[in-house]
Amino acid sequence: MNNVVLIGRLTRDPELRYIPGNGTAVTKFGLAVDRGLSKAKKEEMESKGQPTADFINITVWGKPAESAANFLVKGRLVGIQGRIQTGSYEKEGQRVYTTEVVATNVEFLEWGDKNQTSSFNDSSSGFSGIEGFHPTDDEDIPF
Repeated sequence: MNNVVLIGRLTRDPELRYIPGNGTAVTKFGLAVDRGLSKAKKEEMESKGQPTADFINITVWGKPAESAANFLVKGRLVGIQGRIQTGSYEKEGQRVYTTEVVATNVEFLEWGDKNQTSSFNDSSSGFSGIEGFHPTDDEDIPF
């Protein structure tokens, strides 16, 4: 079984490319996933210059790749579901090993224009520009 679920923030803007020949979209970006340390342990590690998050390379294919490239920017919170994939290549006579997550599902947990740094809870979030999403008042919710 090879199943990964992550929630984190993009460490860089997504890079969209198309495979020559068949035109399949592929997007790559980095994801910072907090390690969930206690406040004391986090402060201790930060004081020693040790990382408190893991930085994971993400690859997305097809339509989800285009959506990720169109709507995500560095710093946005996303949920990723996919699988771990490893590989290797030669560089200057040395074998380089790679590990990445190939995402099958990307959930946008924060919205807004690409130029905006608004968060999910911000009242100006960009749901209204997406087909099927409409703003609602809390009074319209039956519970």
